[in-house]
Amino acid sequence: MTSSAEAPPTAEGRTRSMRLPRVARRNQLLGAAREVFVAQGYHAAAMDDIAERAGVSKPVLYQHFPGKLELYLALLDQQCEIMVDKIRSALDSTHDNKMRVAATMDAYFDFVEHETGAFRLVFESDLNNEPSVRERVADAQLECARLISEVITEDTDLAQDEAMLLAVGLTGISQVTARYWLASGSNVSRDTASRLISQLAWRGIAKFPMGHQV
Repeated sequence: MTSSAEAPPTAEGRTRSMRLPRVARRNQLLGAAREVFVAQGYHAAAMDDIAERAGVSKPVLYQHFPGKLELYLALLDQQCEIMVDKIRSALDSTHDNKMRVAATMDAYFDFVEHETGAFRLVFESDLNNEPSVRERVADAQLECARLISEVITEDTDLAQDEAMLLAVGLTGISQVTARYWLASGSNVSRDTASRLISQLAWRGIAKFPMGHQV
């Protein structure tokens, strides 16, 4: 017989969550929403599904997020921030520019390959016709490019606009190739794929003469 101290199991076999601090509960709900949105897409997902996945009642879910779109946007913001942080960390990991390129390419592969599949919310959303979604994704992609362009500007004689153009090209190569690699089920290993793309990118960017040398 179930103890009165235990919460009744949900249909998924999960127990109803005990009371959590607000931040912890919000993170729990975002985790459940990520699973549902990645698996089903925005349009097919229901708040009922997310509440059940999280092991909470719908009123608890609505206490944190007033609607499905607001929940999706909060999750999208989280994943965009993760992507930008990965690029920032890659650029800050070394002062060797060849290694910076390799680290940046690998950061995109890492983001795309993550077991949660959350990259799909950023790059393959079924809600791209929603302006607030497009704006967030575009801002995140531009922020990644801006971070890269700052390094290019510091190390070459290129103007800021020229450096930004190159940076946008590098980010495009990275994320498109990483997504293709994952979707195709390629026999090329993750490390090899990342190395090949970083070599391609480095052979291009290295042709620009270094500037600001003392």
